[in-house]
Amino acid sequence: MADQGVVLTEGGTVALEEIDVGAPGPGEVLVRIDATGVCHSDLHVIEENGWGHAYPVLLGHEGAGTVIETGEGVDTLAAGDRVVLGWKTACGDCAPCRRGEPRQCKRPPAARGRLHRHDGTELTPVLRTGTFATHTVVPQVAAVKVPEELPPEQACLIGCAVATGVMSVLETAKVWEGARVAVIGCGAVGISVIQGARIAGASEIRAIDLDERKLAQALHFGATHTEPGPVDFAFDVVGRRTTFEQALGLAGSSGTVVLIGLSPAGEKAELDLPALFAKRTRILVSHGGDHLPQEDFPRLARWSLDGKLDLAGMVTRTAPLAGWKDALDAMRDGDVIRTVLVP
Repeated sequence: MADQGVVLTEGGTVALEEIDVGAPGPGEVLVRIDATGVCHSDLHVIEENGWGHAYPVLLGHEGAGTVIETGEGVDTLAAGDRVVLGWKTACGDCAPCRRGEPRQCKRPPAARGRLHRHDGTELTPVLRTGTFATHTVVPQVAAVKVPEELPPEQACLIGCAVATGVMSVLETAKVWEGARVAVIGCGAVGISVIQGARIAGASEIRAIDLDERKLAQALHFGATHTEPGPVDFAFDVVGRRTTFEQALGLAGSSGTVVLIGLSPAGEKAELDLPALFAKRTRILVSHGGDHLPQEDFPRLARWSLDGKLDLAGMVTRTAPLAGWKDALDAMRDGDVIRTVLVP
């Protein structure tokens, strides 16, 4: 069977089509996609004119699969290895990497020129991964081995939503035991923030959302309250003016506001600078939870297998690759925590 992928073309057209997947080059691996989560970032790519990706775009970035072939020089992976794909790896050579901060890497490596449409046009994979497909090619550093006993439809969530949410708590904000936490926006990433706060030992976890269904889900995953209140850490998982200003208002004295959600182009918020100064409010931006796949994916997988992290409960439903449109619609409408496509 020919390879397939969900492709976005200029003008906003999205379609499932046959694609050509080349052999991996030096330092690269060919991965069969066994499961891929449908994340809001892919909707953001569609709605924000490619979000900086050159057209045509191969959608998807939250994937788990099996290594099929390795390129020359690959020494950390072998055919048959079960992996989760990481879109936020470290190059080892940019200024942040050289000063020992790989989580802040500015030039994550990519496998270029391996994915094409049938007419020969090169595809740009979303966030260097392109997982709405039957196969993809990535650098070996972007394919992280995980235990085989973790089902791929759960493992794939580690690649974005779970790493973003949990590591926003543990790495970006460094929430301490006993802290009070608020989470604004309780979709898949928000649920992961809630789970991260629970793992960190937060004393209060306040879930805030306009959708009553999401509030009920938040309680299941560890939220202790479903109404606003003063907190030490306020996480804005939505990224709109109203939610960011709400987060600022919830942060108590010396509190921290963490912006996680992707904002639409042109979105602005208003700050009361004297109040910001008086409260000593700290504002942080979480770029995918500042996660580092090689370090974080194995421990997130282990936490899931040990029962500390509920991945199974986040998978609302699975669907074939052809179900990509219904999956995006269900996410937009708030009907699911996560739909996982199983190519």
